[in-house]
Amino acid sequence: MSKTQSKQRRQWRVRKVLRKASEKNNRPRLTVHRSVLHIYAQVINDETGMTLVAASTVDAGLKKKLKSTSNKDAAQAVGKLVAERAKKAGVEKVAFDRGSYMYHGRVKALAEAAREAGLSF
Repeated sequence: MSKTQSKQRRQWRVRKVLRKASEKNNRPRLTVHRSVLHIYAQVINDETGMTLVAASTVDAGLKKKLKSTSNKDAAQAVGKLVAERAKKAGVEKVAFDRGSYMYHGRVKALAEAAREAGLSF
């Protein structure tokens, strides 16, 4: 598979995920972005286009507590933090948007930690 085909397939997957997320009772989206060193999560209201809450391994308070920012433990901490912030903002139900990332590893760890902390999706 060429690089162009791979990129097109990834873009198609992202569009499919976003389409499904928007069909889920107009819930806010919990989006995940994963880089080599960090992981980021946001709860976005698509109706207004506003970010309601966000958390990442770049947050100063969280970064001090973590041994590494690029492992599953860090992803779990971010998932727990974003869920706590979302509950404070009055959001209990979200649609999970993993983007082009597979539901595996750090993305899965973040999602499970957010569920355990009280978000439902």
